[in-house]
Amino acid sequence: MTELWPYASPGAPAFGEWILAHVVSPRYVADALATRIGPYRHSLVPMIVHSVLGGVLMLLGPAQVLTAVRRRVRLHRALGVLFAVTVYASMAGAGLYLARTAPEDAFSGAAFWIVLATILVGTVTSVTFGVLSAVGGFPDLHQRWMLLCYGFLLTAPLLRFEWGGLPLLMPGLSMAEINQVATMHLGSVVAFGALIASRSLDRRRTVAGVSGSWAPVPVLALAHLAGAAALAWIARALLDHGTQGRRLLLAYLLPYAVTYAVTASRARRAGREGRPWAREEWRLHWVALCLAPVLSAGAAPLLERSLGLDGLTAPAAGAAIGCGMTAFAATLMVSVRVMYAREVLKRALPAPGSAGRLSAPVA
Repeated sequence: MTELWPYASPGAPAFGEWILAHVVSPRYVADALATRIGPYRHSLVPMIVHSVLGGVLMLLGPAQVLTAVRRRVRLHRALGVLFAVTVYASMAGAGLYLARTAPEDAFSGAAFWIVLATILVGTVTSVTFGVLSAVGGFPDLHQRWMLLCYGFLLTAPLLRFEWGGLPLLMPGLSMAEINQVATMHLGSVVAFGALIASRSLDRRRTVAGVSGSWAPVPVLALAHLAGAAALAWIARALLDHGTQGRRLLLAYLLPYAVTYAVTASRARRAGREGRPWAREEWRLHWVALCLAPVLSAGAAPLLERSLGLDGLTAPAAGAAIGCGMTAFAATLMVSVRVMYAREVLKRALPAPGSAGRLSAPVA
């Protein structure tokens, strides 16, 4: 909230800006603020709603997890309703800001606007699926969707930490340039964190009705081939733009490589330890991760034509949204997998009264 105060009243105190000015430099902060006064003043009320409720959500998320772990059912449900309503209200404020702000007027450019819009859709959709999963009696899926939703919400504080931390690794860059670097991996990092949290809370070795794999070796191999080709295209597209392109490519590839290594090793480890459900979930996310560059490469020309983006912004925006979107798709696939398993079990059960009819004597 205090970060928005100076836009309404120039010179008002802002604790976050004070910290950044001391950690990096006053000029670093002043240059960033100079370009934000117009867009933020134009949507000040929606931004206040979004920011204040976003802060509330940062507290409600951990409270939700704690009440679930400690099996405080009534409190968990009450907080869950409050969490969902707050998400919708907060995202409404964000949506109004994005609707009133042209992509090119967003902080650090159109790529950031595209990432924000994608995160908004992912947040709203994931909390909706979380609510539907709870109503439908799928607590395991409810947990996954709510963790993913909270992960998307965490992009806001994560971005602030990167504003302060990345200048130590990349001195001399403006906050807008730092923001471009952070944008390249925001969605992928938080989605991966949500997956780690989901798997940590799910100790089941098997899930009733789940057999075989929806991500067999041939599918995984094809995903790797397609992903490698798309990664090569993304690398070439970004490297054509000199130092800035190389910087963005590095910001994309490093988190991607770490996520890939952990996902692949966890899938193989689960297989060796005889935990088929964990193996299946990791493999579904592994396939999705391989296909993320494919989605990014496909999105780049569409974004370039529809929004009139330049040759650097389009592939950067495509790369920035790819991993988050495919992680969402993988969570959706896991959900379908579990719901299909339940349906298989239902159909395997005899219909009520069928045993009696079969054993009744024929007249």
